[in-house]
Amino acid sequence: MIHSFLMIGQSNMAGRGYAKEVPLIFDEHIKMLRNGLWQIMSEPINFDRPSSGVGLASSFAAFWRRDHQEDEIGLIPCADGGTCLDDWAVGNALFENAVSQARLAQRTSKIKGILWHQGESDCSPEKADQYQEKFSKIIDALRQELNIPGVPLIIGGLGDYLPNGILGQYFKYYSLVNRELEGFAQSHENCYFVTAKELTPNPDGIHFNAHSQRLLGIRYYCAYRDLKHLLKTNIDENDILNEIYNRTYTKTEKIKLLEHEFALGNIEGKDYLMQITAIGQE
Repeated sequence: MIHSFLMIGQSNMAGRGYAKEVPLIFDEHIKMLRNGLWQIMSEPINFDRPSSGVGLASSFAAFWRRDHQEDEIGLIPCADGGTCLDDWAVGNALFENAVSQARLAQRTSKIKGILWHQGESDCSPEKADQYQEKFSKIIDALRQELNIPGVPLIIGGLGDYLPNGILGQYFKYYSLVNRELEGFAQSHENCYFVTAKELTPNPDGIHFNAHSQRLLGIRYYCAYRDLKHLLKTNIDENDILNEIYNRTYTKTEKIKLLEHEFALGNIEGKDYLMQITAIGQE
């Protein structure tokens, strides 16, 4: 059985990290939902925009796999960049799409958690003041629609770098949103907050860069595994990432990666045949 996780929120959940900046994460037992079916995960997982890139879910899944070596994990990408909390209101398109995708996933998997990152589009005192009330309605309805009342909800904080970027004027109240996100997690059962402290952005000053996304995924999994808030980094995140990056590929994974390069035209036919034959003889 596939253990699946619903990914919802805005662009920092979808991921905008530059793939060229980090090593590949590839595991035949990490799946992503496409057209209602499970495929082996490849990034971008959450292709909501042409600028989609590395997100937190890949390292979350890879760390999960370290503790569940006989099982498969599935990622259900439903995040959408630039969206405010009102866009996710019950009955609106994003909410309905998440329910629809999750129900498709439930045919062949069991939802074990919800991953949420959103708030950059709600950085004002007025919106922050209403955040918990609005968010509670969304999560309560989502749990009811999918019949997942007790699965953990992991919520990530906004980056401390936001006020210092080129659009920093729009994020001067980011700390108010972080306060509400953490407050929600502290006051609701089966909900855990993850800090974004010390993480760094892309040049736009808005989106976590690829390495920070990888670290954030590690933090999300720690909160999920331990069922505790992660308010400060108390693990060696880089050591965990190195372990993930240095994992030896299976024969199936080597073949799939080679097939991908051939399909993209990066390998000539004769070289493809030579390499795939060599893999087969391992």
